[in-house]
Amino acid sequence: MKIRSLFTVLLFACSALSAGVYLGNTNRNQYDPNSVNNQYGRYGNQYNPGSINNPYGTYGSPYSNKSSTNPYATNAPKLYDQQGNYRGNLSANKYDPNSTSNPYGKYGSRYSPDSINNPYGAGSPYAPPLNIYGE
Repeated sequence: MKIRSLFTVLLFACSALSAGVYLGNTNRNQYDPNSVNNQYGRYGNQYNPGSINNPYGTYGSPYSNKSSTNPYATNAPKLYDQQGNYRGNLSANKYDPNSTSNPYGKYGSRYSPDSINNPYGAGSPYAPPLNIYGE
């Protein structure tokens, strides 16, 4: 039985009728073809213009408003689990209330059960997405 990743990364445009853009699974499995941590896969390849690992691409540039690495981004990729529950913005913006980098926010706090930074909640190293064998 395959273990599925708890989170998949989706980016939504600002319009009300937007469609999400799938950006890969945020697990640590470097062999998963859909993982952002597989450097040879589609979503983890640093040369793919749609990868969050491409420093010159839309989702990985430190200057793009849609980037996970821009510390001032306001339209960063959004994290969702397999059930479609919102898990925060995959963002380096410490001031965004929904950012996974905001240590005081619901999705960035080490103490929030909804945060991927909580080792006893959604961020447990024994459960996806942090489990290295997860898909």
